[in-house]
Amino acid sequence: MTKTGAGRFFEDYRLGEVIRHAVPRSLGQGERALYHALYPARGALHSSDEFARACGLPQSPLDDLIAFHTVFGKTVPDISLNAVANLGYAEGRFLRPVWPGDTLRSESEVIGLKQNSNGRTGVVWVRTRGLNQHGEAVLDYVRWVMLRKRDLDAPAPDTMVPELAQAVPADRLVVPEGLDFSGYDFALAGEPHRWGDYTVGEQIDHIDGVTVEEAEHMLATRLWQNTAKVHFDATQRDDGRRLIYGGHVISLARALSFNGLANAQLIAVINAGTHANPCYAGDTVRAWSEVLDKAETPAPGVGALRLRLVAVSGDAAPFARLGADGKHAPGVLLDLDYWALVPL
Repeated sequence: MTKTGAGRFFEDYRLGEVIRHAVPRSLGQGERALYHALYPARGALHSSDEFARACGLPQSPLDDLIAFHTVFGKTVPDISLNAVANLGYAEGRFLRPVWPGDTLRSESEVIGLKQNSNGRTGVVWVRTRGLNQHGEAVLDYVRWVMLRKRDLDAPAPDTMVPELAQAVPADRLVVPEGLDFSGYDFALAGEPHRWGDYTVGEQIDHIDGVTVEEAEHMLATRLWQNTAKVHFDATQRDDGRRLIYGGHVISLARALSFNGLANAQLIAVINAGTHANPCYAGDTVRAWSEVLDKAETPAPGVGALRLRLVAVSGDAAPFARLGADGKHAPGVLLDLDYWALVPL
């Protein structure tokens, strides 16, 4: 009797099934230090306990994307071990901060299935929740992934493509309890720009770039315990190249956006996200943002910006997101639509 597993393939999923993922993980300052070493992340709220306390929080929470990557990584052995590609995200809400010492686990519900016309692959949609040691949800999101079939003759399931909101309404944003930006220190945060300084339609070139190194993306993917074969095993892809984990690109782009959006301190929602083109070691990642919407929140001094964050490779021109055919331009790696909390 074999004790090893090859992971799930497309035909192994059933609509409505709930998957509890192994293994819970306790997070601490080590994850924060590694995250800040891997990415040029320097948001003040995630860097300083004193800054966080001045903003009404008991201490500095772990970076939002540490929580996201950890919860995501737990799902990989059950959802995307045999993935061709992770295709996108929607309806992602950050529901409460993750503090050093918290333990996170994940569970997912299959909400959609569709076999591709080639008969060799299919798309699975799941809604994933990240839970802390108290059983409280810290975030939830939908993602969809393209998976190989193990048995090409396995019958196709009934097609079910879930209807997903284009964006989470501003009145559903969750602001961490106690957050207060009324005494916000702009000098310590690094930029003077507040909510009122941004206009809908404004575009920001974040200028800086980061070249992706093989060792760094391998360390990042192991850090989040992402076991998807396409990130480690070069024989899993026809081009013989290891695919950079999409979350690594998200974190690089988010960190690069500090230059122009240093006061976008917290991610409240991921409305939508697409990994438009593959990223490989040696690519240089740059980023730009567009302000899509603005909203006030009930919290003192706290506003929200809806932002489109676009990561591009090479010398792709800023603000050139779509080609003439209406599809993502070849140099676009990431197209991420999110709400961020900023001082009014």
